[in-house]
Amino acid sequence: MTNCSECKAVERSPRKISGAWAFTGTRVPVYALFENLESGATVQEFLEWYPEVEAWQVASVLKHEAECLKTTA
Repeated sequence: MTNCSECKAVERSPRKISGAWAFTGTRVPVYALFENLESGATVQEFLEWYPEVEAWQVASVLKHEAECLKTTA
């Protein structure tokens, strides 16, 4: 995810999961979402496996990443 600091659905703390970006208020790393999607999981499955993550957070991360990909360098 690029420039994660602009996405309110995620946070980073050096005391949580080695400073990796995580969904706000959880210990679930954002990279877990992308790894699961890459492996063929659906967003609904991800939300079932990680009930502490809310649907709006996943939607926000995906939207943020899509917007970043639209931006030209």
